[in-house]
Amino acid sequence: MSRQDDRRHKHPSKRHEEEDNYDRRKSYKYRDNRSPERQHRRRDSDSDDDRRKRPRNNRRDNSRHKNKSDANHEWGSKDSSGPKKPIGKKEEPNFETTGKLAEDTNTFNGVVIKYSEPAEARKPKRRWRLYPFKGEKQLPVLHIHRQSGYLLGRDRKVADIPIDHPSCSKQHAALQYRLVSVKKDGRHIRCIRPYIIDLESANGTYVNNQRIDPKKYVELMEKDVVKFGFSSREYVLLHEHSTDSGDDDSLAEENPNEESNAD
Repeated sequence: MSRQDDRRHKHPSKRHEEEDNYDRRKSYKYRDNRSPERQHRRRDSDSDDDRRKRPRNNRRDNSRHKNKSDANHEWGSKDSSGPKKPIGKKEEPNFETTGKLAEDTNTFNGVVIKYSEPAEARKPKRRWRLYPFKGEKQLPVLHIHRQSGYLLGRDRKVADIPIDHPSCSKQHAALQYRLVSVKKDGRHIRCIRPYIIDLESANGTYVNNQRIDPKKYVELMEKDVVKFGFSSREYVLLHEHSTDSGDDDSLAEENPNEESNAD
């Protein structure tokens, strides 16, 4: 039986299906066997204007919008839409002294000392003493002639003369002996005199019930009364020859031409 007879005896639906498949295969074969010139005939026939009118793919369109957004974007900023912050002036180097080196060299027992002795500091020749009184009760005498200066305050780590009243500062005041020039019998004589200075305490230092200015030396005279803060204790300044009328033995054998550093 030939193929044509076989196709006649088949079911009509199958026969039409095979014909459709045959026609489809033929069209594929025809399209694949076209020459390259025929395949590119339509592309060559298009003009340049038609090519420009063709829509581009999404990738190229996105790159175009991206380039537009990049043109308005300010590089280096997180948000270009927000207000621009003003650029501050660059800080210039500061070569001024900070005082840290001085603090490191003026420490005792791990505590920074607020006071430093001046260049005219001297150890006294006269034996000065402080007589403390609490009301009418006399307390032990303080001998203050063994060194050139004494620090008074509540901090016992650094204080030479402790003051335990809560109204007093940790470093309240300083008793300092200084070499100064005084006029006697028409001539200038250099001698050592006691001074007191308040170290910017909270409640002040009083000499004869008068509060003294902080950071200024105040000369102490014999029988002066010194008080610190709100403490009821009074310190009377005397020396071993206070009852005598002898000459002043605080005179120092110094060069009279030396300039005085007294304030």
